[in-house]
Amino acid sequence: MVENLLGPEPTRLPERPEAQAAADGGTDPAKIVRAYPDFSEAWALLAERALHSGDPVAAYAYARTGYHRGLDQLRRSGWKGFGPVPWSHRPNQGFLRALAALALAAREIGEDEEWDRCSKFLADSDPEAPGALGLV
Repeated sequence: MVENLLGPEPTRLPERPEAQAAADGGTDPAKIVRAYPDFSEAWALLAERALHSGDPVAAYAYARTGYHRGLDQLRRSGWKGFGPVPWSHRPNQGFLRALAALALAAREIGEDEEWDRCSKFLADSDPEAPGALGLV
């Protein structure tokens, strides 16, 4: 038996053109969530907005929802709980943004273990993601 020494293939979430167009067009993320409740990027946008307004508890809840919705989609796309989730693939960015927002909100509320876990998960998913999302 020959093992794949390079590890698992990168996981790329499917395109979501309508939801993505709404997010890119500046639609209120709460409105996007009502139309597309499984769209991680809308949850990430809500979390980022809450962080910027000084409400880390709300940010934590929004980010955790986006993170879990993204995990569901990753699993449906063949992800086995490890392996690359490339930042360069636009549909992956909502999940990665939710993960980063979860890390930041966890740090804000003093949940250091969650901060460490999420920060490591983000870097393991794609080493470019922490820098792109301001975690370095």
